[in-house]
Amino acid sequence: MSALPSWIDERIDRNLDNTLSQEHVVTTMLKSDRPFFSLRQLHARIKPEVSRATVRNRLQELQTIDVVATETYPDSITLYYINRPESDWPLSPEGKRALHTDTPLDRLSTRGFLTLSDTAGIRTLVLAGLQLSLVLFALGGVLTIAGADVSSTQSDIVLWDTAVELLVISLALLLVERLARWVRDRYGPLNLLPST
Repeated sequence: MSALPSWIDERIDRNLDNTLSQEHVVTTMLKSDRPFFSLRQLHARIKPEVSRATVRNRLQELQTIDVVATETYPDSITLYYINRPESDWPLSPEGKRALHTDTPLDRLSTRGFLTLSDTAGIRTLVLAGLQLSLVLFALGGVLTIAGADVSSTQSDIVLWDTAVELLVISLALLLVERLARWVRDRYGPLNLLPST
């Protein structure tokens, strides 16, 4: 007899040919002390010898039969949770409001920036840099066309130089953030700075 709730037990597929069964995924989620998981967290709890793609496939199957539900948040984080009819997992309405009112820059810490671990905050900075460089290009162009420069200051040239430098810095920051994310995905967290 299965220890799973009856509404789950009657829905899952008991295919024993799979390396990882739907039942094992659900049991792992139910026995945990947490209500929701990212794919990486669930993969770490299930079996190290099972690939992340296999865990993702079982989760998709469970989502299709309404045993597991998902919530996707900014910066491409998807949380999986048991789709209990009586529950509002993974977040309460207050938690959802807090997520929507805080911007990535509000949550960006010095540690998150230096370790390149807060991808949403860094991408927001990059986007702001790209937009500011566009504004500087446009302002430099307007000053050039209008001939509004004072001959000794050459403000249009200064604005264009600043726009190019800001564009290069923003693109370099984006490239370094993506490289750091690739290294973390491949080798795990590096923990370069001590935790507080």
